[in-house]
Amino acid sequence: MISIDRFLSDEQDPKAVEKVIGKLNDLLTTGEEILYLAVQKKPAVNLLPDSIAVTNKRIFYCEPGNLGLTMNFKDISLKNIKEVSFKEELFGSKFICVPQTGENIVTEFIPKTQARKLYQAANEQLEDYKESLRQQKLEEDRAAAPIQPAPQPFADFTPIESSTAEPEPIQIAEVVEEPEDETTLKLRKLKTLYDKHLITQEEYEAKKAAILDSF
Repeated sequence: MISIDRFLSDEQDPKAVEKVIGKLNDLLTTGEEILYLAVQKKPAVNLLPDSIAVTNKRIFYCEPGNLGLTMNFKDISLKNIKEVSFKEELFGSKFICVPQTGENIVTEFIPKTQARKLYQAANEQLEDYKESLRQQKLEEDRAAAPIQPAPQPFADFTPIESSTAEPEPIQIAEVVEEPEDETTLKLRKLKTLYDKHLITQEEYEAKKAAILDSF
């Protein structure tokens, strides 16, 4: 059984809350819970007030009938609601529900504090529902999107030519030997004799001095 204490925080009529909660308890689906309950308060004596309950799936409109012996319930699911709003007036506020199709559902004489909290609860659930639809649409679009093939490597690869120029061949200058003069020839022969130990060093030095003196 749902406790009614948390639905009496804004001066809701306890008898009306107890009767509505008792009936709604049998109408809630799996995973559905009541988030806020507002009770109408007319300026005159209000023995049979209407109530509005917001759940995480829909909005319930509760109207007493047959002098309070029966209770009529109408509901509108979040998917069928375009937007909600409220308008403060001299005696309470109007709570307005705009459906996707059809006429607006207007409930008058809702206490101002209750109207604000009723709007807040309903609007939050409506935004959460719209966001879940957006996320679902994104998931469906991603699932339906064609898979892009992975890029293939180039089969024919042409190497880039190096910009470095090939070195020019080294040109070797041709050396032209000049014929040795007589003095040079004599010194070379003298050195050869010395290297073959055919003359002594003293003789080599003496001969070399004589050749150079005659130059």
